[in-house]
Amino acid sequence: MAYTAVLLGLISAVTWGAGDFSGGMAVKRSSPYGVVIGGHIMSLFMMVALALIFGEKVPPLRDWLWGGAAGLCGGVGLVLLYRALATGQMSVAAPVSALVAAALPVLVSAFSDGLPRWTILIGFALALTAVWLISGGVGIDMQLSHLYLPVVAGLTFGAFFVFLHFGSSTSIFWTLAATRIASITSLLGYSIITGEDWMPTRDSWGWVAMSSVLDAAGNTFYALSARMGRMDVAAVLGSLYPGSTVLLAWFVLKEHVSRIQMIGILIALAAIVLITL
Repeated sequence: MAYTAVLLGLISAVTWGAGDFSGGMAVKRSSPYGVVIGGHIMSLFMMVALALIFGEKVPPLRDWLWGGAAGLCGGVGLVLLYRALATGQMSVAAPVSALVAAALPVLVSAFSDGLPRWTILIGFALALTAVWLISGGVGIDMQLSHLYLPVVAGLTFGAFFVFLHFGSSTSIFWTLAATRIASITSLLGYSIITGEDWMPTRDSWGWVAMSSVLDAAGNTFYALSARMGRMDVAAVLGSLYPGSTVLLAWFVLKEHVSRIQMIGILIALAAIVLITL
């Protein structure tokens, strides 16, 4: 197992989780659609600038299309997840969407690259269990009506992982720019059609900028991890991002961390060890 790929996958989880924390702080002050659209517009300029600074080769049309498909899936997934959260089933939506998002790249990678070693498979199982526990996923009413939106959202996020991997063989930053173009277009169109407020408030821009940088960094580290190692390993490690969010809420906001969440964090550490072996 390439240790660098594992490290990059873990960094993607940390930065994604920190990005979600920053985005959550911004949403307290502004519309969630405004936070996402504003953040994606900022990260689009960042990705283009980084692509030019590092002199990345402009990818072929195929990679632009993969990136656009990834961005469209990511944008649709956010809309579906927000709808699920709005129904009051947050305890279902968060862990279910994360689990499905991690599982889809594992299935795709099993067909394209073959099954990984048995220690990695056990690590996958522990990591997915950890995601559920870190999200506080106990005592949940598992009605089918509560699962539909989170499962579909998870599938779109999983497709984002897969499409981004397929589109980043030539370039990282240009492909991420393509994801932003597609996500901005889809989310902005949805917001206009539904009459949602898509302009962030003035006092939320600091948190929007922070979430934009961290989310873009998470995407970059995931793409690099998947390129250097296996896509399924990168996706499963990246799916541990709720642990970063929970720990930041604990340190910064002094929010209570339950015993079940701490157990989940410890299980996540054990999963990392098995995946690294």
